[in-house]
Amino acid sequence: MRFVSLKNVNKQYKGNNKKSVTDFNLDIEKGEFIAFVGPSGCGKSTTLRMIAGFEEVTEGKIEIDNKVVNDLLPRDRGIAMVFQNYALYPHMTVEKNIAFGLKNIKTPQEEINKKVDWAIDVLGLEEYRKRKPKNLSGGQRQRVALGRAIVRNQKVFLMDEPLSNLDAKLRVSMRNEITKLHRELGATTIYVTHDQVEAMTMADRIVVMKDGVIQQIGSPIKLYDEPVNKFVAGFIGSPQMNFIEVNVKDDVVEFNDGNKIHITKGIRYRLQKSGKMILGIRGEDIKFDSLNMELRKDDILKATVSNVEVMGNENNIYFTLGGETIIARASKYDLKSIGEEIEFVIDSNRLHFFDIETEESILNYLNESETAI
Repeated sequence: MRFVSLKNVNKQYKGNNKKSVTDFNLDIEKGEFIAFVGPSGCGKSTTLRMIAGFEEVTEGKIEIDNKVVNDLLPRDRGIAMVFQNYALYPHMTVEKNIAFGLKNIKTPQEEINKKVDWAIDVLGLEEYRKRKPKNLSGGQRQRVALGRAIVRNQKVFLMDEPLSNLDAKLRVSMRNEITKLHRELGATTIYVTHDQVEAMTMADRIVVMKDGVIQQIGSPIKLYDEPVNKFVAGFIGSPQMNFIEVNVKDDVVEFNDGNKIHITKGIRYRLQKSGKMILGIRGEDIKFDSLNMELRKDDILKATVSNVEVMGNENNIYFTLGGETIIARASKYDLKSIGEEIEFVIDSNRLHFFDIETEESILNYLNESETAI
């Protein structure tokens, strides 16, 4: 059931010739977790602030629970917001920070006590309830900010890069906290982040933005496996997809350095064109094991290792193919040395092709449930 809806929403600041957000259309179901991702300046935070009511909508309409909210004040929209900088009151204890918003709306003290106790229990803050923010870690402060939001029992939670100030270990921990909290509350959540790993691990659906325009909307696995353009393919996934300019003729892909591989009948059928294009290859689809080498013995390629990143759980192996630097993701047991001559094959069922001019996918993955430019 549609719960939050943005219809043809545009934002253009006075004095700017270019729109910050252009023709944004999205329907969000009740209880869904949606992530907005994209590079800095792509319009994701601006869109969130328009939903919250902190920014005016230049054109278009925003609905929450079937009610147009364009002209409503933030406090009247039924939203709770969690910011990047926590925004806690330094002179107040944990419990008083969580209770502050409830006191402002004249909630009875007995109800405040119940809600604060509940939030402190859910977020594991019992031993910190009498502490002030200066005596808390970054993760603990962020949990207090979440507590202040959830006690208000609002229709929609809006989160604007809430984990960006935390170190890597805390970000992983807080991702789990927020995901678990979302499952328990069942609240509709819109989450803004520049970190595609956060979006992939937390969201039901992801909205990828660039220059104020939606590039693709879909589930994490849909965006990873079936990107509709080169930008989405490069933004989703770590390390990012490898891109190489190639020439395709019939079932043969030829690289600029003369190397060739064959594509499957299925890929050939979906490609339905020849000529110069951009080939996309995920690092894990470059294979070094004997089984894949035997299966694709006519397409064995050779290269010289230029760098190796030992990640612990896997190794990133760098080499050159078709004049481009390639990153392959290999097993942690498959350790190569810099300068070593290697043989490998590419999983021909997992290739991506993009138009050189438009950078849109030539394989055309879209179906009726997905959206792209």
